[in-house]
Amino acid sequence: MNNFGSFSELRNVISSGKASVENLVADCLIRAKENIGLNAFLEIFEEESIKKAKEIDEKIGQKKSGRLAGLVVGIKDVFCYENHFLTGGSRILSGFKSQFTATAISRLIDEDAIVIGRQNCDEFAMGSSNENSGFGPVKNFIDKNRVPGGSSGGSAVAVQSGACHVSIASDTGGSIRQPAAFCGLVGLKPTYSRVSRHGLIAYGSSFDCVGPLTNSVEDAGLLLEIMSGADGFDSTCSRKPIDNYSLFNENDRKYKIGFLRTAFDSEGIQQEIRTELQKAFSFFQSQGHEVVAMDLPLLDYVLPTYYVLTTSEASSNLSRYDGIRFGARAVDAKDLEEVFKLSRSEGFGPEVQKRIMLGTFALSADYHEAYFTKAQKVRRLIQNSAKALFNNFDFFIMPTTPTTAFNVGEKSKDPLSMYLADIFTVWANLAGVPAINLPVGFDNEGLPIGIQVHSGFFEEKKLLSFSKSWMDFINASKENQL
Repeated sequence: MNNFGSFSELRNVISSGKASVENLVADCLIRAKENIGLNAFLEIFEEESIKKAKEIDEKIGQKKSGRLAGLVVGIKDVFCYENHFLTGGSRILSGFKSQFTATAISRLIDEDAIVIGRQNCDEFAMGSSNENSGFGPVKNFIDKNRVPGGSSGGSAVAVQSGACHVSIASDTGGSIRQPAAFCGLVGLKPTYSRVSRHGLIAYGSSFDCVGPLTNSVEDAGLLLEIMSGADGFDSTCSRKPIDNYSLFNENDRKYKIGFLRTAFDSEGIQQEIRTELQKAFSFFQSQGHEVVAMDLPLLDYVLPTYYVLTTSEASSNLSRYDGIRFGARAVDAKDLEEVFKLSRSEGFGPEVQKRIMLGTFALSADYHEAYFTKAQKVRRLIQNSAKALFNNFDFFIMPTTPTTAFNVGEKSKDPLSMYLADIFTVWANLAGVPAINLPVGFDNEGLPIGIQVHSGFFEEKKLLSFSKSWMDFINASKENQL
């Protein structure tokens, strides 16, 4: 079995003739089958991926292959993939087939990436543990009694277990970065609008971002470079020029870096995570960077603002799943009203139903001003504070999660405790800035620890270059200890 730290290593193996693309796909399929009990995949495209691998091997022989030839990709079950099933992790879309392919996925396929399957996730991307899927929970590869994080838990576990080289997922409030932290991966949320949302099932349309889960910063940069860019199918997609994210700046520039002050001494944050944050603080000081411990403005308002706005948008976006326009229709309904009621109550799981009801309440005539409108005003203040922050700082660093991966079932009956798992990730989505999770170490039980780095709007190139240099140092330190 071949294990690759990055796609560049994989390409070297292919170009040297030590392995074919077909061999690499076969290896991933073996891993996927060996770990079927993790429930990371809802469907594996075995015959299709092998056929595609043979075609790409021929293209490589003819020197006509794309930039991603040999890369095996898994896609979260929220992306359209033409003539393939799509459920969003929900029973209400059982049997639904996509009629087109999402722009981000299409751009990867055009460069000869191979899609190996669709991956389990929290229903309609609503969750922090991947226990809300209509098709059962996903288990962490390191410890099957632990959650992998959500909502992109299946996508993270597939990469973690070697069933694919990278995954493409969505991040509405941390759904890429939190699973990356729990599974020891790199997880990138780009600036809002950097990557087209066309073909992505909508949860919170003004929050949803498309990004990669990878084993290396290099792969995250390469995938972002290929997926980014204007799209005529998505009017919110940015037309800003695409940087060469796969080319990393090597310089001795000294940065001004902010650290979240409360993360160093808060009892709500696991001790090993605080220790790793302090190590990072000291390391950057030793490198000559200006490092400042500071408070994040309006942090106390981040979670309530996020949940008022995202549940409101979910209430609107999910109204189309009514048994008439989209979704499975209840067979026992006697009239139109019962079709709506029964189809939605039978098709949606408890967490989705709860968020729809919360959002509908926040949008109601009597409470619209008190909740939705006020939350929008707070969001603007948060965005303004983010702009001010990055006018003075190059990066802002804080934990990705308060703890490492928790036990399956530990928080599922305590919604507030579960929502608090997102306390450090939702800020980037409210502000719209890019953020990346970096795997920096392990706790005393061998569970991965993630630290999160933020940068200014559309400064992904600077963010990725900084992240790569930090990870190069961490990896070199690990090698010296062996």
